[in-house]
Amino acid sequence: MTFEPNPTITARVAALPAVRQAALAGARLVALWPLTDATRMDNDEKYAEDLQVRLTRAFAQVMTGQEVTMPDAEFVYEGAETIPGRPQAIVDALLAANDAYDAIADFSDTGEAGLVEDAARTLGVSWGSATEAAVREVLAAVAHMTPEEADTDGGATAAADAAPAPAAGDAADAEPTEGNVEALAARFATALVVCDALLAASADKARATGEAGDAAARAALPVVLMVNELRERIAVPRLFLSADDLRALMARRVEAGDDAAARLDATVALVAPLAEAEWTKHRDAVLWDPEEAKRRAKEEDEAKSKAALAAKFAHVKDDPSKPHVEL
Repeated sequence: MTFEPNPTITARVAALPAVRQAALAGARLVALWPLTDATRMDNDEKYAEDLQVRLTRAFAQVMTGQEVTMPDAEFVYEGAETIPGRPQAIVDALLAANDAYDAIADFSDTGEAGLVEDAARTLGVSWGSATEAAVREVLAAVAHMTPEEADTDGGATAAADAAPAPAAGDAADAEPTEGNVEALAARFATALVVCDALLAASADKARATGEAGDAAARAALPVVLMVNELRERIAVPRLFLSADDLRALMARRVEAGDDAAARLDATVALVAPLAEAEWTKHRDAVLWDPEEAKRRAKEEDEAKSKAALAAKFAHVKDDPSKPHVEL
């Protein structure tokens, strides 16, 4: 039977408080677009690079079962093929993760299922023919989905499209309309339902053997990449899951057993708060002002210096005959 997103289930997910809260954070991020300020565009590019570094680090941790540092991930992202003093297995895992990350980037435009299978092989994930067929079944239903099709409430999309854009320079202060939030919640819910279906097709076989931890998380790695590309296609910001998040996600799905609704709820309960945190982080990164940061840092340093000086001379009693000196 061909997979098709169930509008009733998707609408139920979209209405969950955690999903709505995440959608609010996402809508506040999306409201910043289109970016026209050079600093913000540069900040967004740096965020995208940082996201790839963080995700490939998480992937390498799952693939190797070893601790991978941010400098490890940064060096390999910048082109290193060896790192003095570090295990080559970690470097090789990071190289594979970056290759898979780059290779699947076209999925958001082409919807080509073969890209996901290529990414799985690059990551050393052996799905097998039956699993690949199950993944293809899910992708066939969603690979070419548009943002409008992902919106379970057509009125929400219409309201979002009709909402006036914030005036130039006001984007950072503008709050999204209810229509914007509803539309993003619907699209985010669609991505969550698809993610659940892909995990069921590719990684939930761990339930049959009682596996969890890295064994199950490894099978989910290509899904994480693919769903981020699907989110890009349907106008939902990308997400970050750490190695521990991935392990926890698969463990919760194992605990949910054969109850499909419970597995979906477990996925939503873990991913939605992560989405809210990541989209808030992304917005803060875009709005970061280096000059303002320098000014605040200078003020904090001056305040600390004054406090330290005051503490140093706290034991000295005031002489009422001497004029007051401002520290």
